[in-house]
Amino acid sequence: MQFGLDRFLQDPALRAPLQGRRVALLAHPASVTRDLTHALDALAALPDVTLSAAFGPQHGLRGDKQDNMVESPDYLDPHLGIPVFSLYGEVRRPTDAMMASFDVLLVDLQDLGCRIYTFITTLRYVLEAAAQHGKAVWVLDRPNPAGRPIEGLTLREGWESFVGAGPMPMRHGMTMGELGHWFIAHLGLSVDYRVITMSGWQPDAAPGFGWPTERSWVNPSPNAANLSMARAYAGTVMLEGTTLSEGRGTTRALELFGAPGIDVPRLLADMRRIAPQWLRGCVLRPCFFEPTFHKHQGQLCAGVQIHVEDPTHYDHAAFKPWRLQALAFRALRLQAPDYPLWRDFAYEYEHERLAIDLINGGPLLREWVDDVSAAPAELEAAAAADEAAWAVERAPFLLY
Repeated sequence: MQFGLDRFLQDPALRAPLQGRRVALLAHPASVTRDLTHALDALAALPDVTLSAAFGPQHGLRGDKQDNMVESPDYLDPHLGIPVFSLYGEVRRPTDAMMASFDVLLVDLQDLGCRIYTFITTLRYVLEAAAQHGKAVWVLDRPNPAGRPIEGLTLREGWESFVGAGPMPMRHGMTMGELGHWFIAHLGLSVDYRVITMSGWQPDAAPGFGWPTERSWVNPSPNAANLSMARAYAGTVMLEGTTLSEGRGTTRALELFGAPGIDVPRLLADMRRIAPQWLRGCVLRPCFFEPTFHKHQGQLCAGVQIHVEDPTHYDHAAFKPWRLQALAFRALRLQAPDYPLWRDFAYEYEHERLAIDLINGGPLLREWVDDVSAAPAELEAAAAADEAAWAVERAPFLLY
């Protein structure tokens, strides 16, 4: 199969509409060809493409920034002599001056299929700016490594943020190219938009279920280290809004969770007792880890690793990472009712609302966790309704 970038590079007919137009690229470290050449370098080698600028999202064009809220500066590319603008620095929306630097923006960003992943918010922002300035946006499409499944609550009105691009569930099941079409329709934009589609993408095919396993994995952000992380991320990302470690400072970030002093055997027993149906499709392994940086640095944490790589245990359709993580929070609340679970700190430039609520697009999940009398069926009913509605809403925009 071929990604959008590879098709664009190989087929001059796809590039023909760019003749005489200034082209910019929005990319990050995973924006690579099949042979792992970075998109910026590959485009610069084309005689029929006039590169005038480049843009980097969160973590930077070359992916040099490790944590959230670590900004990247603008700079001049030392080899190409073009400006590289940061959309995660002094601004998160492109300025008028940035928009004046190109006629067509190529977007080549590897997403993880999760609403909170900020690259889709950046896509929304550049589409809005393009509509305002009369610029064109082309998405060079890439796989959604989490595949087509839908999971989680829909972001509620008024909860939009940099980690909440619009009213979709946590796990949206779309590609960047498809999301661009949805954003345009949802926001009522008038913009010159096209998608350079993939060829041969089979999101329901084993063993990758969205990710073609013959392709090398390049981290789209520093802690997105592999396909297992991408599969678990729609649940483990919620750990960023808690005092539990999500494994930053280990080699398995966002695949595990834990903290000092947790009774893991009891935690797992309570999870299996409360809602065993939410634990299907994976294996949960008790473990210990000591983060070298970030939360609980240098402390021994008792925790759980979520294993989704063994095809004899992983069930793509049954695995529900968002429900699994919610269940772990509930089990911890039962184990230690006064545990300071919700982390109160500035999260992605939001200072007034709790991070866990920003992540979930509203307070419903946190309220369910804290109300230990609320049955799993209550959260299930709310999420299932949102998931069914999204399946209908996204259907007209699916390209594959």
